Amino acid sequence: MSDLPQFTVKVQPFGDHIAVVPEEMETMTASGIVIPDTAKGEKSAIGTVIAVGNGEGQKDEKNPTKYFKVGEKVVFGKYSGEDIELTTKDGSKKEVKFLSIDSIRAKIA
Repeated sequence: MSDLPQFTVKVQPFGDHIAVVPEEMETMTASGIVIPDTAKGEKSAIGTVIAVGNGEGQKDEKNPTKYFKVGEKVVFGKYSGEDIELTTKDGSKKEVKFLSIDSIRAKIA
């Protein structure tokens, strides 16, 4: 879990939502040129959980803390959730996705 980004703000999702940092999908060509995911147009569908909601206020009592922990890798729908950009303590920007528990397809062990 030490490789998780440290943000300048604390993130705490509400209800059945979790916050995930998507993996960056860089590709290297045979000649060594790195093509970032933004140039390819592909979004990552794998990410690391950085915060978990507590399930409060949910009619169907979906509590993500039963299924997910900070630091776990998950697979989610490519276009699911809400995307925001947060600043890390070292000044770089990172995308964070807020996903409903229903948007998570699997955990990666």
